[in-house]
Amino acid sequence: MADVNGTSRQTLLRRGFALEYTTLGWNVVGIVVLAVAAIGARSVALAGFGLDSLIEIGASTVVVRELSGSGEERQKRALRLIGIGFALLGLYLLAQSTFVLVSGFHPQHSPLGIAWTAVTAAVMFALAFGKARTGAALDNPVLRTEGRVTLIDGLLAVAVLLGLVLNATLGWWWADPAAGYVLVHYAAREVREIFLGEH
Repeated sequence: MADVNGTSRQTLLRRGFALEYTTLGWNVVGIVVLAVAAIGARSVALAGFGLDSLIEIGASTVVVRELSGSGEERQKRALRLIGIGFALLGLYLLAQSTFVLVSGFHPQHSPLGIAWTAVTAAVMFALAFGKARTGAALDNPVLRTEGRVTLIDGLLAVAVLLGLVLNATLGWWWADPAAGYVLVHYAAREVREIFLGEH
């Protein structure tokens, strides 16, 4: 069986698995890199982005299971767990970002954080494009949806990168917790979509 471009379903499935395993691998490495950068710079945005990477690992795992033909109930349960993870992430970032703004705490510069978020943005945009095309060819809504999550992950990387660069170049220390609030908004939107949207 082949699609309009002559690509077999098995080839598309292998491509889907490759995209998800690449996402998984990148985020596993990212958790370590971001933890080191966040601790070194005492950055709320980097810590939040690291937690987001952990949640993205869960999202990719859901898609891998779905591509493997797992049951719908198992998928719904996994999505609910991801939703709880996003809710906890949002609450942590809301409290931490507010504390940093109120206390006037100044995070340090993070060349490692700047480099990693810049490269991560490019990688996530490329993966999102691949997932969108492959998901459309497979007519797989789960892969397409997770591709949008990956796209948003790239946009979040850009937001965190902007906060880090503004802090490093202009001394705008408040840009770091402001980037944390961007992540709060994203987490709240994902929670709403997972629990109230259609999957």
